[in-house]
Amino acid sequence: MRFLPTFSPAVVMGISISIATGLYGISFGALSVAAGLTVGQTAALSLLMFTGGSQFAFIGVISTGGSPAAACGAATLLYLRNAIYGAQMKALIAPKGIMKFIAAHVTIDESAGTASVQDTAEERNRGFWTAGVGVFVLWNVFTLVGALGGQHIGDPAQWGLDGAAVAAFLGLLWPRLTQRSMRSVALVAALITVLVLPVTPTGVPIVLAALVAGLWGWVVAVKAHSNNSLTRGETTP
Repeated sequence: MRFLPTFSPAVVMGISISIATGLYGISFGALSVAAGLTVGQTAALSLLMFTGGSQFAFIGVISTGGSPAAACGAATLLYLRNAIYGAQMKALIAPKGIMKFIAAHVTIDESAGTASVQDTAEERNRGFWTAGVGVFVLWNVFTLVGALGGQHIGDPAQWGLDGAAVAAFLGLLWPRLTQRSMRSVALVAALITVLVLPVTPTGVPIVLAALVAGLWGWVVAVKAHSNNSLTRGETTP
């Protein structure tokens, strides 16, 4: 006799990703308070912005003395990737009515990634909603835990919480570098960041790296489109 519900592979994946990602909210909450934001402001960022990369970029610029404009610029550039995810998820899960707005808010790396690797429409829907809602709930809960705890632990770096944020970024990025072009643009962006870091204001290096990565992607896309057009022209009678 079964007492536990049977979860599909997509649901299991979504739950696992939700727990692993949600725990990083502790790091964000503590670092945000250390950067000078209040507990309320920190909680609002997770509720309303809800995209970990942009949130870490925002408080990272603020904590090092950058202007609000630079912080918003860095956060916005990282946030733009969600627009691409949104177009993909609209085609994959086809939300209707008010669910479109909810789906848009929980469209993040984790929910889009979980949905994309599934083989059927039902599993894509299960994976997307399990990861999206799961990360949203746990991220906000642990953000609050980190923010409240951050008022009492002193410097988050002493507890390794600053390193946790870096580890989270690398953990998300590394599995996606499956092609040579992806690895190349990642290395170039990292090199540019290192080179301009000592001579540019806080927040500018990440903006420049993002612009270079975007330009690189545009050039590659144009080149691929041109090659495809030439191929079709050669094979078309």
